[in-house]
Amino acid sequence: MSLMGLLVIILVVLVLFNGSKLPGLGKGLGKAIREFKRSSREDGPKDGDH
Repeated sequence: MSLMGLLVIILVVLVLFNGSKLPGLGKGLGKAIREFKRSSREDGPKDGDH
């Protein structure tokens, strides 16, 4: 993805979600990513799994 494409996506997110809602959105996204990482570590491959 080019830098221009990334800037367009950021601009669209700012317009859609308003500047005041972004901290809460980032917090929720960070929480979801942490939970996903934790669950993937716990459910990792067992002995004999390939």
